[in-house]
Amino acid sequence: MTACAHGDEVGGIATIQEVFKKIKTTLKKGSLYAFPLMNPTGFETTSRQILMSQEDLNRSFPGDQNGSLAERIADKIFGYIESTGPELVLDLHNDWSKSIPYTLIDPDPGQEHREAYEKAISYAASTGFLNILETEEYGYNNTLTYSLLRKNIPALALELGESYVVNEINIGYGIGSIWNILGGLGMVDTMDGTFEYDLPEAVKGRVLSYSDRPFCSYSGVIRFLVKPGDMVKKGQKLARIHNAFGKHLESLTALNDGIVLGHTDHSVAFPGAKIIVFGIV
Repeated sequence: MTACAHGDEVGGIATIQEVFKKIKTTLKKGSLYAFPLMNPTGFETTSRQILMSQEDLNRSFPGDQNGSLAERIADKIFGYIESTGPELVLDLHNDWSKSIPYTLIDPDPGQEHREAYEKAISYAASTGFLNILETEEYGYNNTLTYSLLRKNIPALALELGESYVVNEINIGYGIGSIWNILGGLGMVDTMDGTFEYDLPEAVKGRVLSYSDRPFCSYSGVIRFLVKPGDMVKKGQKLARIHNAFGKHLESLTALNDGIVLGHTDHSVAFPGAKIIVFGIV
């Protein structure tokens, strides 16, 4: 398990801590390893990037021992993960404050890596979360999980709700999801039952595509009409944008049927801003 590649995403640290507390007396077989704090300078400054170089660690894998600072850190982490010969790697992340948890699956890395990819998809189905397929436009090539898949190591990203603070409810979701996987591997008993996040029937058991469209076209104040977890229909109004005096500037409408994964933490709109993200049915 890995966490805090982005320094403001602290929930994964606490999730790993709690999983290790729980597993001390319950591990039946195998080994569990973790990097709970991959970006300590980002954590100390509440920054997504590495402080000194302002690089995104999760866009620097598999790394380069002679590269930039982020690439050198990534190389050390990646090399150690490879040395353990893992059955699965779970990379823990956080999203906007009102986001629902979900499992993010990378695009297919190709026939050469098909076995690892099919294993990853199988594990994704057991997380108890909504499964979301990353799309090519969002820059996945140098993420940890995609780089691992290209080394034939199954890997998934778990998005566990809000950044910046430790939300105990989301920690519980993370523990439940990870316990599902450990139980499926026979590493622990699942006597407490299988964890499943409460989802609308229309999306249960499905793999949806990720989308952050439509974008805003005006600057103003956002008035949301939907919330995370809501199902939406194509053409449905999602939000209104008003200027400071209350004049209505535009309404944003859904481009597809889907479920709202989360919306931005602030109320300021500007042209080209993404304000809501979806799983597209």
